[in-house]
Amino acid sequence: MPDGEFLPPFDFNCVEEHMRDTLKEHYTDRHLVHARWAHLTEPKEIHLEQGRGKCQARNLCMRGCPFGGYFSSVSSTLPWASKTGNLTIRPFSVVHSVLYDENTGKASGVKVIDTNSHEEIVYNARIIFLNASALNSNLILLNSKSDRFPHGLGNDNGLLGRYICFHIYRGSVHGKIAGFEDKYVYGRNPTDLILVNYRNLKQKDTDYVGGFTTFCGAYRERAQKLKDSDTLIGADFKHAISEPGDWHIFMYMQGETIPKETNTVSLSNDKTDQWGIPLLITDVGYDENDEKMVADFLEQGTEMLEKFGCTEITATDTKRPPGLDIHEMGGVRMGKNQEDSLLNEWNQMHLCKNVFVTDGACMPSTGNQSPSILYMALTARAANYAVDDFKKGNL
Repeated sequence: MPDGEFLPPFDFNCVEEHMRDTLKEHYTDRHLVHARWAHLTEPKEIHLEQGRGKCQARNLCMRGCPFGGYFSSVSSTLPWASKTGNLTIRPFSVVHSVLYDENTGKASGVKVIDTNSHEEIVYNARIIFLNASALNSNLILLNSKSDRFPHGLGNDNGLLGRYICFHIYRGSVHGKIAGFEDKYVYGRNPTDLILVNYRNLKQKDTDYVGGFTTFCGAYRERAQKLKDSDTLIGADFKHAISEPGDWHIFMYMQGETIPKETNTVSLSNDKTDQWGIPLLITDVGYDENDEKMVADFLEQGTEMLEKFGCTEITATDTKRPPGLDIHEMGGVRMGKNQEDSLLNEWNQMHLCKNVFVTDGACMPSTGNQSPSILYMALTARAANYAVDDFKKGNL
């Protein structure tokens, strides 16, 4: 993983330390580290200025963090932007399309639909940043039709909505490990560890291309499950669910996929949502490369759990279809020319210079790392470029 300026990570527990040491003993290319999570383990002054506080290790991040201990736009960037006095938020709005001005050759604004009244509202703008999440950004651009762009904004080459890619999460392994019954772990660590990608790094060393990040960790379960204690009350119940049980190790994959022109999204010709916007048709599947990667992960994961000393090892391929995971990318990909991409190196549309796309839709490839911080960096970079170009009178 790329290094940088990071806050201190959470500690490894005793079994995770065993995992790290065992990997060092048996492999020269496998390194267990903390993933780059977005939790404030030691808030700095800039975080306190945003009104955020230290992560309390409740492991309830998905509910929204009232402390701002886990990054989100709600806890960090939006409140900070609001303090400038230059932020207006328009809730209850669904973006219908980006409007194109045939006379200026630029986008003139955005049409939105009020989700309650179904009223159409147009907001005019000189610069537009589209960050609706990858597939919805594709939908909006495909629906942004005009005489100049009958197949979607900037879509002269017909590549809008193509080369959709994603991360593979189908594979997981799990095992029970003995020998640490005298040790316990306190608190609810909200982060996982990662085994950094070790496939096809400096050269191709497998029968597939790309690689995978392995998320993993160790935990100790209760000796008695809550559902098995429902006949108990009071102190008996408390003692029953407080007795520690077995230690377990888990691993799951985050695999790279190859962007393919045949992986597409498009607009339905006859079906719309409740606001009259065409539904998005997703036509995305796995290929032979994906199957080989999943098989390799399961084989290697099982081997590593055996070296850790695990028993009752299970290796699972869920075979679930794309779309049940996260990190969709592509469809409005960056590139150096108009023949094979929609955006230039600054995330600016080749054929509509005042529109920028900086979410996952802009990605021309996936990599195996989690991409959210990259999107934020691309957005900041593109925003600086747009401001400079605006001051020069080019936008």
